Amino acid sequence: MTRDFSLRFESTLHASREQVWKWITSVDGILAEMRPYLRMTTPKGLRSLADIRVIPGEPMFRSRIFLFGFIPFGHSDMTLMEFEPGRGFVEQSPMGSMELWRHERRIEPDPNNPEAVVLIDQLTFRPRFARPIVGWFIRRIFEHRHGVLRAALGGTTGARSR
Repeated sequence: MTRDFSLRFESTLHASREQVWKWITSVDGILAEMRPYLRMTTPKGLRSLADIRVIPGEPMFRSRIFLFGFIPFGHSDMTLMEFEPGRGFVEQSPMGSMELWRHERRIEPDPNNPEAVVLIDQLTFRPRFARPIVGWFIRRIFEHRHGVLRAALGGTTGARSR
């Protein structure tokens, strides 16, 4: 029996690839997606992941994680394994609360609408504790994140999760 969770979320967004890329790499966009459930810190003055020199597999910075914005919950040593501007990234960050955390975020063309894209989040994670609760919470956070994305970027279809 595997101890890993695997979740996939997809949202069709009626925005250009460039608009979606700008949102998903901006600190403001990331924080908006997580609010009010989580808050993560970033280095002072950082506005976008595009502002950082990414060396695949090397931590970029340590982010403190706060549950509901103010309860200290842990940390993440933000590490990108892949970074393809305009297409997506793979984050595999060491975290205090997870034995494994892998987040793949991709922007794909919408096969039914050339003016839209599909944002895909594929998660694989293994909590260190409270496995059923953490699995449920991560699912709810990403459902919320996709709701925020659809509201901000003109999505008309609900997130599909598996």
